[in-house]
Amino acid sequence: MSASELLSDTALAVFRLNGQFLAAAERLARPAGLTAAWWQVLGAVLREPLPVAGIARTMGITRQSVQRVADLLVERGLAVYEPNPAHRRAKLLAPTGEGRAAIARITPGHAEFAARLAGALGGEADLAEVRGTLERLSKALDALDLPEP
Repeated sequence: MSASELLSDTALAVFRLNGQFLAAAERLARPAGLTAAWWQVLGAVLREPLPVAGIARTMGITRQSVQRVADLLVERGLAVYEPNPAHRRAKLLAPTGEGRAAIARITPGHAEFAARLAGALGGEADLAEVRGTLERLSKALDALDLPEP
């Protein structure tokens, strides 16, 4: 199989995985009153508040899509915008107590799903190996300088 065919097959597998992960995240987040996107954005700021652009970079998606979700989270009282000492206009997004509580409601189902997935793969070491391979793939893609269309 050529490198071109391998790349196409890999991309299709990753697209399928993305859909599977999003579907699983929707099912896990729903009982907590969240969507997968809300969970992603809240999860990105649990350790420390971040500007919307920083969340987008971390997640590999557009700033505009993160902005829409962040505004909804603030509107629903799950997050707040805080002043950013490093940049006056780019406020920091931080979870509220209610946002943290929603994430905490997901944790048991997430842990159970993670254990089941690790078991289906053969164990935690196998899941760690998959993660490492995906991280290597992501770094390799980041290192490539693709021409602009």
